[in-house]
Amino acid sequence: MNSPTTARDSSSPTRIVARSSMTDWIRACGLSGLAGMKIDKEELRRRLSMPQYLRLAMLDSIKKKDVDGGDEHFRSRSSDYDGTVPQSPIVVFINSRSGGRHGPVLKERLQQLISEEQVFDLLDVKPHEFVRYGLACLEKWGNNGDICAKETRRNIRVVVAGGDGTVGWVLGCLGELHQKGRDPVPPVAVIPLGTGNDLSRSYGWGGSFPFAWKSAIKRTLHQATTGPICRLDSWHVVLQMPGGEVIDPPHSLKATEDCHFDQTLEIDGGIPDKVNCYEGVFYNYFSIGMDAQVAYGFHHLRNEKPYLAQGPITNKIIYSSYSCTQGWFLTPCVSDPSLREALSRPMPMMVS
Repeated sequence: MNSPTTARDSSSPTRIVARSSMTDWIRACGLSGLAGMKIDKEELRRRLSMPQYLRLAMLDSIKKKDVDGGDEHFRSRSSDYDGTVPQSPIVVFINSRSGGRHGPVLKERLQQLISEEQVFDLLDVKPHEFVRYGLACLEKWGNNGDICAKETRRNIRVVVAGGDGTVGWVLGCLGELHQKGRDPVPPVAVIPLGTGNDLSRSYGWGGSFPFAWKSAIKRTLHQATTGPICRLDSWHVVLQMPGGEVIDPPHSLKATEDCHFDQTLEIDGGIPDKVNCYEGVFYNYFSIGMDAQVAYGFHHLRNEKPYLAQGPITNKIIYSSYSCTQGWFLTPCVSDPSLREALSRPMPMMVS
């Protein structure tokens, strides 16, 4: 596991938009009566929306998984386009399974406020596809002289509606841009839809989905375009395991062939002839041991029976119940007591 990128290191690949005051946080939670802040819907849409030809070109490139997939929209650009560059272009990734029953409704609301093509359901569009094809499409045409595509790529920001896992997944994929020299990396804002929302809370976006969410969404989108940008530490993890082991890794870990078994490790038995390697990035927590087993089990339970996940409170109850069957008391630890000592320690996040 490599050392973290420090918060003060200007080369840090990941940026996240943070709120600047407690008042902004109160506004985001829907308590607008205290702040009296009103956001005009049409003005907001004008600032956030990209020209139609850019939206369609980016979407077609993603769907076809081809950087050239949206070229026809540039060639057939409408003469009605007046050359106006979007002031604060935004794309939204939403985990429609998060937020209990609010996920699909929130997705529809976001599409109304911005545009349908700029709101991506993670069930349909993965963040690495957006990076490799959507942003690459803008970069290609920006380099070919399209000023709107160039400025949109330079100013674009990302909003993630989901829990800590979803946010980490998107951040990890955006990190590819820095690794390949495709700067700037878009800043990221958060709409907290998860169970814990620790990352969202740390950066002032709130620890839960607001009750007055319809009005809060407009304020969140507005703040995502104006909030200050802070750095976020990222950790690179490489996981090695004996070949032949079948696992279902989380989104944050990807299989890689560029990996060599660490000969200095103390292991029981002989060194395997072949190893499988996975690598990824994490930001706030990385767990090995009992708590990881509980979290991993809860993740699969929620995917297999999504009707059980009706919201953060219900999730926490299920999580607690699951930990009693998989944790200290009734686990495989009974047959392997050494697992009891494999508890991980959360890594703190630093803000510059």
